[in-house]
Amino acid sequence: MTNLLKEVSEKIIEAHKTGTPIDFIRHDYTVDENTSYAVQDEVVKGIASQQGDIAGYKISMTSAETQAIANTHEPAYGTLLRSNLLKNGDTLSLSSMFSPLIEPEIMFILTEDLSAGADAEEILRNSKIAAGIEIPDSRYKDWFPNFSLADLLCDNTAVGRVIVAEFVAPPSFEAVANERMELFHNGVKVNEGAASAVLGNPVLAVAWLSRKLADHGKVLKKGMVISSGTFISPIAAEEGTYTVGYSTLGQVEITFKL
Repeated sequence: MTNLLKEVSEKIIEAHKTGTPIDFIRHDYTVDENTSYAVQDEVVKGIASQQGDIAGYKISMTSAETQAIANTHEPAYGTLLRSNLLKNGDTLSLSSMFSPLIEPEIMFILTEDLSAGADAEEILRNSKIAAGIEIPDSRYKDWFPNFSLADLLCDNTAVGRVIVAEFVAPPSFEAVANERMELFHNGVKVNEGAASAVLGNPVLAVAWLSRKLADHGKVLKKGMVISSGTFISPIAAEEGTYTVGYSTLGQVEITFKL
């Protein structure tokens, strides 16, 4: 491992272990995209308790607005560990996290291995989908929306927790794009959105992920969970219960305590 990879990954791993946020990597290092993904791999190895811990991937920056923050033209991916996955209705302590956000997202689980660069038809044929919420949580100080692309990639695209409801057979490609959701905090509606905000269709986000992973010599495998991208701009998590009602996928919720 080069000194750069070692130094940057160790800083982020240490932040994970101590719960103490750090300054942005870009302030001290110049790291390109490929190196940033290599740092991510080292961070994942450093925080995983065992080799079989990789549960899937999350897709970040699926809107033009979030891509503009990081001055990029495409999404990014992060690696989900089994410890990142929570059940519908679970409770989280805000004090155990850094600066978590709320993102309503459709979750995919693969029922078969996908070919490298799988297209939308193959993805729908070999997956189930579920209502979900992603809770991004970065190891940097004052991270959102102040990160760069390198900062985000090195920190595993701010993987925090992912809440997954019950998986069901996916509808048609068009029906996935038409899925809508309403977000409530303690019973009060705070936002709404459509799946078409995710690269036009969350299935296309998964197809992007398959192509990007192929560039890095990786493939999507049976049993992997994919958090496909947020319907709305993320909001800061606060104490209380967040409930997301989807038009056909049902409901998912998470409660935050202090």
